[in-house]
Amino acid sequence: MADSNIKSKYLPTVKEMITLIGGKENIQGAAHCATRLRLVLKDNSLADTKAIGELDHVKGSFVAGDQLQIIIGAGTVNDVYAVFTEEAGISGMSLGDVKEQSAQKQNAFQRGIKALSDVFVEIIPGLLAAALLMGVTGLLSQKGIFGPKSVVEMYPAIEGFNRFISIMSTGIFTILPLLVVYSATKRFGGNPVLGLVLGAIMLHPELANAYAVGNGTVKPEIISLFGLKVSLVAFQGGIIIALMMGFVIAKLDKFFSRKVPDMIKLFLAPFLTIVVSGFLLFSAVGPLGRLLSDGITNGLMWSVDNLGIVGFMLFAGVQQIIVITGLHHVIGAVEAQLIADTGSNFIMPLMSVALMGQGGAVLGYTLAMWKSEKARQIGVSAFGSTLFGISEPALFGVNVKYKFPLIMGSIGGAIGGAYVYLSGINALGFGATAIPGFAIIAAKDSGHLHYVAANLLALAVGAILTIIYLKVRKPNMD
Repeated sequence: MADSNIKSKYLPTVKEMITLIGGKENIQGAAHCATRLRLVLKDNSLADTKAIGELDHVKGSFVAGDQLQIIIGAGTVNDVYAVFTEEAGISGMSLGDVKEQSAQKQNAFQRGIKALSDVFVEIIPGLLAAALLMGVTGLLSQKGIFGPKSVVEMYPAIEGFNRFISIMSTGIFTILPLLVVYSATKRFGGNPVLGLVLGAIMLHPELANAYAVGNGTVKPEIISLFGLKVSLVAFQGGIIIALMMGFVIAKLDKFFSRKVPDMIKLFLAPFLTIVVSGFLLFSAVGPLGRLLSDGITNGLMWSVDNLGIVGFMLFAGVQQIIVITGLHHVIGAVEAQLIADTGSNFIMPLMSVALMGQGGAVLGYTLAMWKSEKARQIGVSAFGSTLFGISEPALFGVNVKYKFPLIMGSIGGAIGGAYVYLSGINALGFGATAIPGFAIIAAKDSGHLHYVAANLLALAVGAILTIIYLKVRKPNMD
């Protein structure tokens, strides 16, 4: 139960909020994160997001992931949530419960996109750690960053430390398919240990190394499986294949667990799952996945070679618009495959400048509307989030709401994308942008300096264009 002082402070806002979301009977569940109330409603169309955003203590509201998300602010959200659940007569739910509840209302395509996102969410911390280690060893080894000599050359005593860091930085990438198939199997409802077993098979040392086969230095062994010719090639870098196999293993595991009698299920069900999934790996899923992953990588590289600066500007200009639809989650799988195939990721800096363009737009809006306390509250919080790679408060709290900041932010992102192309910025990992993204930028050719410049450029363009628009056009901001 909420404290009496807290209740008296927030109850008027909460009562209005419940009315504006369609009443208590429209609420399916409620939870909160660090800054926002997250509500699952029976009918989102009954919620007046604009009116909710005008309430006291509220900094904006939007619907994303089939949840109504109401921006309150760090600390305050806990108190508002306590009053809200008491007034609405509902028991609190965990954030995971709310996500699961909202997922049930999504169509098959939306659920598929969310599933891809969930697979990579679990392994991104490891990838970020590895990319940060790569950044450290890059800074220590690269000449021209701190002078004509590298740090290791200037201080030979740290050569052993640098070598140690270098080994640690590449460890996760040698088993990345294994981690992906484990996470995917778990996400799709199968036994994740079976995913690990299949992942180990994908990287088995008796199989020909995929990279060696690709460059022609090794000729793979070919065997006959029931008359089908199968090349015994491992799946290093097979991220798309690992995703597909995680789904296959989960479905087979659930199927055999249902069909095999209980008396022999313990050993026969996993045996059949591994045998069948292993056969499908080498006979169907593997070849199909290789074609798909090659198509993705070749398509991206084709766009770089043929579209050049235009392609970079187009992607950086529209990427945050894709975020609005929720389809951006699939980009993580593409980035992982790109790193596996080429060793670097040019998409991440483009995503960062796209985000900073929108951050610049909300900054411009905030500065131009500084006399409005409501605009300051929303704008400062939303801009602060973009600095740490979170754009939704800026997008849904300001830019989408008023439309013109979204356009100005997209222009800022496009200009930043042009700088990324001209300077050749690359990342060593994915999953972080803006300030956190600095840690995973490749040090080669002053990559860190160019990364900062590209993001500041996108930020400045978005902010300046938004301020100019507000001063010249004087649009109605109600």
